[in-house]
Amino acid sequence: MSKILIVDDAAFMRMMIKDIISKNNLGSVIEAENGAVAVEKYVQEKPDLVIMDITMPEMDGIQAVKEIRAKDPNAKIIMCSAMGQQAMVIEAIQAGAKDFIVKPFQPDRVVEAIRKLLK
Repeated sequence: MSKILIVDDAAFMRMMIKDIISKNNLGSVIEAENGAVAVEKYVQEKPDLVIMDITMPEMDGIQAVKEIRAKDPNAKIIMCSAMGQQAMVIEAIQAGAKDFIVKPFQPDRVVEAIRKLLK
């Protein structure tokens, strides 16, 4: 069973993604509320995949991607962005993210992105 780390400062967004993951039997979920906590949990839990929001307090998603990739160059990270954050998505991909999903989420797109990276 895959371990998936969901990182978002909004609890309801983490819950929505967790719901999609559990309904589709994609793995177990670990949660973090910001990038700093995500980096700590990544080191402790060694998840198979990270779903990371871009805009968060304390440490944003792009900085967290850089730190996680510095610790594990093979980290599989999907970025979450709101509409209109194209420049940040490009920066996140350059920092090492493998894919991105746009809010509001289309459950099928979330499942497709997760399955593609967990293959």
